[in-house]
Amino acid sequence: MRVLKPVFYSAMAITTLVGCSSVSKIPVPSGSNAVVNIAPKKAPLTEYQEKNWQHLDLATDSIPGMSVLKAYKFLNGKQGTEVIVGVVDSGTDLKHEDLKDVAWVNTKEIAGNGIDDDKNGYIDDIHGWNFLGDSYAEHLEYERILMNPSVADAETLAEVKAFQETKVDEAHKTKMNYGNYLFGCAESAKVLKDHFGKTDYTADDIKNIKNPSPEVERAAAFAGQMFSYFSSLEEATEYFENGLKKAEKTINGENLKTDYRTVVGDNAYDIDDKPGYGNGNTGHSKKDEAHGSHVSGIIAASRGNKKGMDGVAHNVKIMAVRSVSDGDEYDKDVALGIRYAVDNGAKVINTSFGKAFSPNKEWVYDAIKYAAKKDVLIVNAAGNDGKDIDVEKTFPNDAPDFKNEIADNFLTIGAMSSNYNESLPAEFSNYGKINVDVFAPGVQIYSTTPENGYKKFNGTSMASPNAAGVAALIRSYYPELSASQVKHILMNSGTKIDMQVLKPGSQSQTSPRGILVPFSDLSVSGRVVNAYNALRMADRMVNGRK
Repeated sequence: MRVLKPVFYSAMAITTLVGCSSVSKIPVPSGSNAVVNIAPKKAPLTEYQEKNWQHLDLATDSIPGMSVLKAYKFLNGKQGTEVIVGVVDSGTDLKHEDLKDVAWVNTKEIAGNGIDDDKNGYIDDIHGWNFLGDSYAEHLEYERILMNPSVADAETLAEVKAFQETKVDEAHKTKMNYGNYLFGCAESAKVLKDHFGKTDYTADDIKNIKNPSPEVERAAAFAGQMFSYFSSLEEATEYFENGLKKAEKTINGENLKTDYRTVVGDNAYDIDDKPGYGNGNTGHSKKDEAHGSHVSGIIAASRGNKKGMDGVAHNVKIMAVRSVSDGDEYDKDVALGIRYAVDNGAKVINTSFGKAFSPNKEWVYDAIKYAAKKDVLIVNAAGNDGKDIDVEKTFPNDAPDFKNEIADNFLTIGAMSSNYNESLPAEFSNYGKINVDVFAPGVQIYSTTPENGYKKFNGTSMASPNAAGVAALIRSYYPELSASQVKHILMNSGTKIDMQVLKPGSQSQTSPRGILVPFSDLSVSGRVVNAYNALRMADRMVNGRK
């Protein structure tokens, strides 16, 4: 599961603090054709803008958001219908203060009676279904193939063995880099504890340090970077320690010795084995609910309740489908998760995950085609590898040959930042003139996390639900439009960007700044999602209005 947490843009503060020569970045597991010419915003974003930038408007705010606030002015006085959005993801905390009122409820099922009341094959599926049961940890797909070579064909197996060599090399680099980050955390924590006389200092405390000594200045610079991605240096330390342990297991082979699927009780490579496996506990446990909860909040956190933040769409109910663990998702769980969401009324499905190998990809392709037959739109994250997915394999996708789509209901989303300049595309985002359809906000997105929490995350995992929220708005107010029509509205109505930008993933020793390319080279549409324009286009298509 290559999703969020965290994408760092610079290691300069860390390099300065620990004194090493270099530290690599941490990897992450348009309504009209008019070109908008707006001067980039130079002043720092206000707190409100930082937390809501994806809802703002380029022309009004000089911030390339999706014009969501403007869209709601357009919708004023109009009546929409309820839309179910399936979130195929990790666990989702639907008891969260900002999600409890938008949780889908299966009214045909009686909670806790141990009976499949609606006879859909799933017992007590009140808010969705958990295809992973009590499992949490999981391997990457290449590791599972190495452990069980019979699940892959000879060509895939050869690719996996070559891939393993690159992963071991990466693990050695990660071990060195994470060791440096851990040293930076420890040194910064010590210096700042002495400076503040406490350990519960905040990001604002760090920003407001006056006349620091060189030592405090270095520590504050490092800690400030960490606070952009973590709530504390302790949380950062835990993240790097866990990453270091994973790297060491990859190096010494320990990563191939545990079968995490046993607890689920099915054969993950037999799609006909135990239909209805798993349970109705879509939240599972607090530790793995952050991703699904964050995605769900972006789409549909209760609007106007004066709590936390507002989702993109109202008139939405979130159906939680837990199919993605702390590792790569299984094709079986994804395929059945999509089918479950379709069969239980979802009109939009968000899939914020991805992997490099897919031994049973035909199951997922069949599920995508099934969703298309039932007029369901799937909004999919492009991935966080900074790669051209016209040439680099990533799954799920809707084109087995990476050129020809199997259906017209699958929308792939790249991630963009709030910078209306050459740094507009997120440095980590995958791209592709053929296989990425449109871009949406995916950097420092503020949304819901478990136990009534809120955090900023980065990733195409965040860009996809931003686009899915706009799709849900269209399907709510213009239900006559098909999934295919909604897909093309999001692509064709987006704000067209006519500027040179830094190609994601292009930084190197020979090109430390990166390579400039036209933004239009990064996706099919060359646009970024715009809710206001999308709704206006939908309205014209349905009502013939100008």
